Amino acid sequence: MSIELIVLDVDGTMTDSRITYTENGDEVKAFNVKDGLGIASWRKLGKQVAIITGRSSNIVARRAKELHIEHFYQGVHNKKEVLEDLLEKLDLSMENVAAIGDDLNDLTMLKAAKISFVPRDASAYVDKIATVILSKKGGNGAVREMIEYLIKKEGLEEKYLKLWV
Repeated sequence: MSIELIVLDVDGTMTDSRITYTENGDEVKAFNVKDGLGIASWRKLGKQVAIITGRSSNIVARRAKELHIEHFYQGVHNKKEVLEDLLEKLDLSMENVAAIGDDLNDLTMLKAAKISFVPRDASAYVDKIATVILSKKGGNGAVREMIEYLIKKEGLEEKYLKLWV
């Protein structure tokens, strides 16, 4: 069964875990452009993307919109439960899911997914249950590394490269 949906945590995977506040109280996060191109490529291959994050942020909502991520959930306490509801809507199973997370609140979701990924700098507790520990840190290309791993595993390299040629 192929992977049809990737599920992304945000803080510590799409970002480097840091949250910066300006003097005015605005929140600042940095996203990796290479991750964004990987996400766009995955979508162009006809695959789906979901963001399921524990925090709520206008910045993350903006990034999800920029990347045309339809399945966007923030302020989530139980990520596995939200994922199960999404799979029911999409008529998919956990066998079709790859997920990335970096901390304790991702554990149940990562355990449930067919393939689970963690950035190099994830919690040691999350490392123990991950299918793949990536070489990149969160916010530094970990999501892109995950996507390219899946593209190779799914035999989609030729199709992936043709997207941009």
